[in-house]
Amino acid sequence: MRYKRRLVREKTLQALYALELSDDPVDHILTCTIDQLRDDKDSHAFARLLFQKCIDAKSEIDLLIREQTANWEFDRIALIDKLLLRMTITELMYFEEIPPKVSINEAIEIAKRFSTDKSSQFVNGVLDAILERLKKENKLRKSGRGLINISVNNARGEETKNKTT
Repeated sequence: MRYKRRLVREKTLQALYALELSDDPVDHILTCTIDQLRDDKDSHAFARLLFQKCIDAKSEIDLLIREQTANWEFDRIALIDKLLLRMTITELMYFEEIPPKVSINEAIEIAKRFSTDKSSQFVNGVLDAILERLKKENKLRKSGRGLINISVNNARGEETKNKTT
């Protein structure tokens, strides 16, 4: 059975939510959420890796979110929105093969389904700004068929785009 990536992301969000709200061990959370995807090895592996990368990069990613949302109190951002931002920024930074637009669009759709009425706009705005920042800081590494490698290495700091195949 092949799962759609949105369902896989939703399961990962569910696992991150459980981790945030419970004292349960990570293994138990994985068993109750992501391991439900075991019959599709690729989806299961993606979900587990995304979950683990979100945990590993939490401090770094939260700093990006805090800097981008300086006009909001970090602790008052809806938990689902915060988790979606963490998950999507993790995809942007660590999953080279996933186009940024795909990651952001998925986050927007999941926010519409699981969060507040205005969450999709908030998530979209924050992610767009962070994407631009990652491009400017040359921290966005995307390659593969149909993706664009972005570098800001030339002397004048102008953005150059090279299609990869």
